[in-house]
Amino acid sequence: MSSALIVGDLQAGILDNYPFTRAVVPPVAELLPRARAAGVLVVFVRTAFRANGADLAGEVFAAFHRAGDFFHEGSPGTEVALEVTADDVVVLKRRTSAFAGTDLDLVLRARGVDSLALCGVATSAMVAATLYDASDRGYGLTVLRDGCADQDPAVHEFLVDTVFRGRGAEILTCAEWPARIRGARAAPR
Repeated sequence: MSSALIVGDLQAGILDNYPFTRAVVPPVAELLPRARAAGVLVVFVRTAFRANGADLAGEVFAAFHRAGDFFHEGSPGTEVALEVTADDVVVLKRRTSAFAGTDLDLVLRARGVDSLALCGVATSAMVAATLYDASDRGYGLTVLRDGCADQDPAVHEFLVDTVFRGRGAEILTCAEWPARIRGARAAPR
């Protein structure tokens, strides 16, 4: 029984072009060393589309593709904006959920992970889609309130306080979470 921290879409191009996303960087950056010290698998999920658009489906994804090359695979904008260590896993996704069309579930199952903490942007997109997929796959769920953000703060609050709780997710802050990890080593203070 173990936990993983899923950090979604905190990548250079998103942080540079969507100002609301920057608020989550300090609490998540402070959480990462504590999570690693507690023996948690850290998984960064990043979004990138093929430059030729071959993997686009629907207008939402096409609009992101047209927004600039910071969503194009291979561009610096698609790189994770936080420190990635050799023990971390980086997953490339081309859809909203971290599970859709990726090997994330395979990686988690291979490591015996049964519980996930979710953070990243946007609350109404990556976090929500990943939470629904993870719930359907039987993972225990925690959402890190200050580690998520949405362009509309009211949407963020509604999802975290009403919808995610209703799906059985525990809601904690980044500072609270490491101490609550099942089977984790005590994190240094």
